[in-house]
This record gives sequence, C-alpha cells and structure tokens, in this order.
Amino acid sequence: MDTRPPRTAPDAGPTGHLTLAGGPDAVATLDVKRSKFLAVVRRVDSEAAARELIAEQRRAHRDARHHCSAFVLGARGETTRTNDDGEPSGTAGGPMLDVLVGAGLSDVCAVVVRWFGGTLLGAGGLVRAYGDAVSLALQTAPLVRREPRSLWRIRLAHADAGRVEGLLRSKGAQVIDTEYGADVTLVVAAEADDVEAVVAAATSGAGTAEPAGRTWVDVPVPDAQTR
Repeated sequence: MDTRPPRTAPDAGPTGHLTLAGGPDAVATLDVKRSKFLAVVRRVDSEAAARELIAEQRRAHRDARHHCSAFVLGARGETTRTNDDGEPSGTAGGPMLDVLVGAGLSDVCAVVVRWFGGTLLGAGGLVRAYGDAVSLALQTAPLVRREPRSLWRIRLAHADAGRVEGLLRSKGAQVIDTEYGADVTLVVAAEADDVEAVVAAATSGAGTAEPAGRTWVDVPVPDAQTR
C-alpha cells in the first residue's frame, strides 16, 4: 500500500476536475516479453467502489500472478491509494497512479492484471509496463469535467415550461428533475447567476426561481482523450 502523501491532480480543485464519462470500463491489453498485462479503468465515486473493482478483477482472473491497483478520489484528488500486489515496491501501483494524476483525472480506479511470462522485466521494465498499460486504456476513454453548479427550483405555468426549459438549456443549464402538478417544477443546475432574472423575464414575472443548494454535474469535454 502506498504511504506517500496524497498528490493533487493538475486540473483538480473547487472549479472542477476531469473524470471518465459513465459507461463501459476503459480496457487495454499489453504484451511485454511474454508477460500479459490487462488494464481496467473505471469511474468510481468512493473508496468502497474502487475496492469493489479491485476485488472484481481478482475474482475474474484468479490465474494471474498480480492484480495491481491505483485510485484517486475527490475534487482535489485528495485521496490516493496504490497497491503493488507482490511486485517490487514502487514498480506497479505508483506508476499507475502517476498516469492517472498526470492526466488530471480524479474519481477513477485502475487495475492492471499481470500474467507472468517467465522473463523478469526488471524494475524499469515493470514501471514502464504498468504505466503504459493504464495509458493505453485511457487513450480512447471519453472524458467529462465534473463542475460545481447552483441548484434552482423553478415553478412555472404549463404553458411556459417548455419555452423556459429550452432557454435555460441554451445558457448551459442542466435539468435535474421535472415535477408535474398544478404547475411545473423544474430542478435546474446552472452556472449563471441570472436564473431568477431569466425566468422572470421569460414569464412576465409569473414564474419563480429559488436557490436549492449546490451540486456537481458532468460537462462534456469535446473530443477529449488522454494521450
């Protein structure tokens, strides 16, 4: 287990951080001198979720000699853990973590499974192999940016709801929830601080917008891939 101080991802912080988009795991294989390396990278939201991925890969590949891992969590990348799983200290989990942190990622876990091919790779060879395996898995992984947003609860007449929702979306807002009753209630995550003014202007003062806290949202990163 890594005992070094936590490292902060270069893009992490209160204004947002990069992570994997939801969907299938990012997976890659690498062969080095007859040793096979299988890298699996997954978006996770907790240490428990990261450890579940590690346990899952152990169960799935019981015939492998090593199941090395690294994960980084938090808006500032404040939680990091690595495990060399029997490889020489610092030659597996650490290089894997370096790739994740160097890519500016957080809320991700990487596991690299190794089937030993009979040839020793040496410390330098192991560092390269484990780091390269994670890099390969990330090459085609779609990314999003996790960013903080203000939440707003907006009450509208049914006749105004579609038009106001479209207007807010055009300004980058995300609709988190919609409730239909006598009126329509939208729960919206928005970066703009003029939501109240926009709603009032669009409904001639009939609609209302009230602050409802803060949340995190996924913002697409166009053509974003870790290289």
